[in-house]
Amino acid sequence: MNVYFLSLILTVILVISFNTEALSPHYYDHSCPQADQIVTNAVKKAMSNDKTVPAALLRMHFHDCFVRGCDASVLLDSKGKNKAEKDGPPNISLHAFYVIDNAKKALEEQCPGVVSCADIVSLAARDAVALSGGPTWEVPKGRKDGRVSKAIETRQLPAPTFNISQLQQSFGQRGLSMHDLVVLSGGHTLGFAHCSSFQNRINNFSTQKQVDPTLNPSFAASLKGICPAHNKAKNAGATMDASTTSFDNIYYKMLMQGKSLFSSDQALLTTPSTKKLVAKYATSMEEYERAFVKSMIKMSSISGNGNEVRLNCRRVR
Repeated sequence: MNVYFLSLILTVILVISFNTEALSPHYYDHSCPQADQIVTNAVKKAMSNDKTVPAALLRMHFHDCFVRGCDASVLLDSKGKNKAEKDGPPNISLHAFYVIDNAKKALEEQCPGVVSCADIVSLAARDAVALSGGPTWEVPKGRKDGRVSKAIETRQLPAPTFNISQLQQSFGQRGLSMHDLVVLSGGHTLGFAHCSSFQNRINNFSTQKQVDPTLNPSFAASLKGICPAHNKAKNAGATMDASTTSFDNIYYKMLMQGKSLFSSDQALLTTPSTKKLVAKYATSMEEYERAFVKSMIKMSSISGNGNEVRLNCRRVR
């Protein structure tokens, strides 16, 4: 009886400990009630000067959470012999870090040492979607910033060449389902891809085929025109869908027409369950928005190893 009672007490203590550390939309209600608005203002200002900012912020959030959890490790600069995540091959094209810097500076003036860089990244991603015509949501807050950032760990990021099995494994390791995979892939509605990300589909696809046969022929021809086999234009590439600055479901419509860029996009059509979801979201923007909010909150809650609030998002103290 005593052993049982002790076990029950320990279980209650563990539950309370977990709940006190859980993320909450109300985390800064008293310590920094203006936090959301300050971040939104920074994103709005940046967007007024650069239309690529929303895509950059959304991608930054994904890349942060998929390596070490959502702990703002993607923001840390390389130092000395340590090459940080932002300098890893998949992250070389990440940009708009200055938006996070500007938001952090404003927050430090208003509420010193209170709002984590990890929460700023999550809030900025939400604003990037909402200000591009997509849904908005209450971001659960209370993440802590990490101190470790290693470029070599960016190998963990799902690659644009992944097949459905590799994608399932990558997302599954982070507690995300196949449904989350399809929904979060829709984030590709914002943004731009360099030729290197889809070159494998338009040049020397296989020993039998020069071009991926799942690609729409005219679409493939247009991509080959932009990205020839020996492309030397550093910034050459294509937009992820036909309305790259608007958050919508056109990505899914184009995917069903054979007009997706990445092998990982096309992979969503290779199983009946994921193909059914693609068709569902191509048909209903309303259902897609609802699903996207749920999956974003789930992804942005991937636990990180952080235990502090950095005063400067680019470096540890």
